[in-house]
Amino acid sequence: MAITNYVKTAEFATEKHVPVITAPDTVKAGERVVIELEVGKEIAHPNTVEHHISWIKLYYVEEGTQLPYEVARLEFNVHGEAPTGANEGPVHAEAAGVVTASFKKSGRLIATSYCNIHGLWESEKNIVVEG
Repeated sequence: MAITNYVKTAEFATEKHVPVITAPDTVKAGERVVIELEVGKEIAHPNTVEHHISWIKLYYVEEGTQLPYEVARLEFNVHGEAPTGANEGPVHAEAAGVVTASFKKSGRLIATSYCNIHGLWESEKNIVVEG
């Protein structure tokens, strides 16, 4: 079976695992674009040693092609670990980050995230490049 059989998608407003992509719908060619990625935007995702988001990846697929480019990988490496016990640590990484990129042609942004309990999740957003 292909990995795509294991990737889940859902409406981000009703599912806390879907990576949300916030970016403009239209940009100018070569213009710097700020892209926000977040899991748990509408419904908070737990951030504990036992249940957390490990990473979010952002891909770009140029319109009319099948080649995904990996734009960025955001890793979240601490979830409350401490020598005194699970979830007693002084820091928790939040599953959110910002990527800056520029595009020459229109295409699709694809974000994937990984929950240590519920597996792989995906969302997409089209981006139109003018001029």
